[in-house]
Amino acid sequence: MSTYSFLNVNATLVGPGGSVNLGASAAVSEEGITIEAIEDKNILTIGAGGQGMHSLVANESSTVTIRLLKTSPTNTVLQNMYNFQTVSSVRHGRNVIVITDLGRGDVITLSGTAFKRAPTITYAKEGGMMEWAFDAISTVRVLGIGTPSIF
Repeated sequence: MSTYSFLNVNATLVGPGGSVNLGASAAVSEEGITIEAIEDKNILTIGAGGQGMHSLVANESSTVTIRLLKTSPTNTVLQNMYNFQTVSSVRHGRNVIVITDLGRGDVITLSGTAFKRAPTITYAKEGGMMEWAFDAISTVRVLGIGTPSIF
């Protein structure tokens, strides 16, 4: 398939204090959702004689950034969950985020996820966006081989 639409993207966060939709109907800003590995998967070491060695890193952690319009009601839900989870280590780091693209068959599951920080709040001429960042201990990526929606 050669088309893409954010309308096909579903995303949910489930954890202590609630669950929330983070997909197309959550007033996500045009910058959308980004998943970025925290560390490189490979470390290349070159010896004194010029020979090389690859080291495979076992780290599957990621940072997830979700950008919502300033006026999205989802900001309130996330702020309440942030407040609830960050008062105790018992609640911290227990979220799961699942992102799917039904049109492409992508499924990304992030577990052991914690709020990285409270979002920066800006009051300006334009409403702008709120960026919510999360750190995930485990990231499982399946691109394009899930079960895409066929019409």
